Amino acid sequence: MMLCEWETFSTDSETYTLDTFEAVVEDEFEAMMLKKNEQIPSYIWTVNYVIIVKRSSKVTTDIYFEKIPRNPDCE
Repeated sequence: MMLCEWETFSTDSETYTLDTFEAVVEDEFEAMMLKKNEQIPSYIWTVNYVIIVKRSSKVTTDIYFEKIPRNPDCE
């Protein structure tokens, strides 16, 4: 499901509000995708990046963000 408004989510060690997330990735939120029956988004779009949300462990819900540039400058 695609969401154009921020939905706060939590891991075992952190709660991600809009302000917290934008501070961590140093960019502005645009949209997020939540898979069915998941509490943590799979992808988050910002102004400059598509962010893949990856789990650090299979045991805990700790995550990290992999930032992919949306519009790479190829000049």
